[in-house]
Amino acid sequence: MIYPHGPIETIADDVFMVRGSIRMNRLLRISRNMGIIREGKALTLINPIRLNASGEQSLRELGEVKNLLRLGAFHGIDDPYYKRNFNAQFWSQPGGTTYPEPPIDASLGVDLPLPVEDSELFEFVGTKHPESALLLRRDGGILFSCDAIQHYGDYSYNNLAARLLMPRIGFPKTTIIGPFWLKLMTPEGGSLKTEFERLLNLQFDKLLSAHGTLLEESAHGAVQAAVQRTFAETGNEG
Repeated sequence: MIYPHGPIETIADDVFMVRGSIRMNRLLRISRNMGIIREGKALTLINPIRLNASGEQSLRELGEVKNLLRLGAFHGIDDPYYKRNFNAQFWSQPGGTTYPEPPIDASLGVDLPLPVEDSELFEFVGTKHPESALLLRRDGGILFSCDAIQHYGDYSYNNLAARLLMPRIGFPKTTIIGPFWLKLMTPEGGSLKTEFERLLNLQFDKLLSAHGTLLEESAHGAVQAAVQRTFAETGNEG
């Protein structure tokens, strides 16, 4: 299924994004983003989303889709399409059950090779389902996340119902730790606070999550504030 999306936009040299959307149910359509890294003619898609005919043509003109990176266990609806139509290599952490297809070609892990140079994988430890983030060491550092960390500069690509609901259910226009993600990922009686503190050891200035908008600068400070705010609220250690 193809949902409304925008054109391919440049983030940095040979780094791009597409802002798009996905329908969650009959009432809500929310934003969704795809990152693209180009090395030579090879393209790596991060949190892939399917494009319309003109968007796909622009993608082909940009380079050759070689790799698909799934960073979160709750994403992956469009991965089989790219695997089938582009014969791209599929990279993911093992253990995800939401979207079991396609089969993993190369496992993601902190001690395993990555398809992108000058990059580093951050793997959340102790979550109930696999989740990771990718740091690209360019332009002061670009952090690609999935659901764990999100930024909302606006509510574009959300439909009207979602725009009205978002600030009321924990998605204000700022940088956040995904509230539903945190609830689903935190083991009973456990905490993921130290995982986010560990992530803050990474150096990055830009943030592109799978939802929301691109944070073009000062992303590290924004994520730090989100972590402090999330785990300080009512003594929340989740």
